[in-house]
Amino acid sequence: MSSIPFAELDNRSRWSVIALITAIAGAGWLYLIYMEWAMANMHLVDMWMPPQAGARAWSAYDLLMLLLMWVLMMAAMMLPSSLPMALIYASIRKGRLQKKQPTAPVVLLIAGYVGAWSVYSLAVSVLQWWLHESALLNPMMDSRSYLLSGLILIGAGLYQWTPAKQACLNNCRSPLGFFMTSWRDGYYGTFRMGLHHGLYCTGCCWALMAILFAVGVMNMLWIVVLALFVLLEKTLLPPVAGRIVTGIALIVWGGWWLSLYLWQA
Repeated sequence: MSSIPFAELDNRSRWSVIALITAIAGAGWLYLIYMEWAMANMHLVDMWMPPQAGARAWSAYDLLMLLLMWVLMMAAMMLPSSLPMALIYASIRKGRLQKKQPTAPVVLLIAGYVGAWSVYSLAVSVLQWWLHESALLNPMMDSRSYLLSGLILIGAGLYQWTPAKQACLNNCRSPLGFFMTSWRDGYYGTFRMGLHHGLYCTGCCWALMAILFAVGVMNMLWIVVLALFVLLEKTLLPPVAGRIVTGIALIVWGGWWLSLYLWQA
């Protein structure tokens, strides 16, 4: 895109974007809060839980519910960090409208972003199914293996130092640069941009999200911690120092879990 027409967003436009992201992410957080409450009060509600290994075969319904859980979880955790991208797009959109250039609503950009994380959700749903079938996760979705937890944490720490992490994080931290190099016109083009940026975000954060398999998939404390860390990593933390320090912390933490595994062996 040779030149991008900007226009200053008025309060109504800005708050409409914020409201859209808040509504979608908020629905995800409400679902997670309900899941946590229901898991602690199963004597009061009849809720879906993953089948215990050997208890019964997994059904298509089980996999669908697992996928829904991950999609809503990723929307809750990741959408707040997409707000700068959405606001910049809204500013570009307003400028294009003023010049009578074709444009598409922000919701299509967000749909593409959520679509990228939905692909990731499908992958981790299949992985979680295998972990349950292998009895590495219990029905409450907590790890049963010090070895599994340790390897996940060390892997997430090592990934923080990779060129792939750095490249994806750079794109996440610079949505304007992303639009300058990846602009697409039209409704489908806007969806593709959201998907494209969402894939960069997935490449940046997939290993951090996998930490939930080590600390508990429905551990609300760590869901909040990871969501806040992702937001800070994309906005305020020094990109290089943040990755180095986080990588060291995760590797040390994973090493501690591995030491517990070796102590048990």
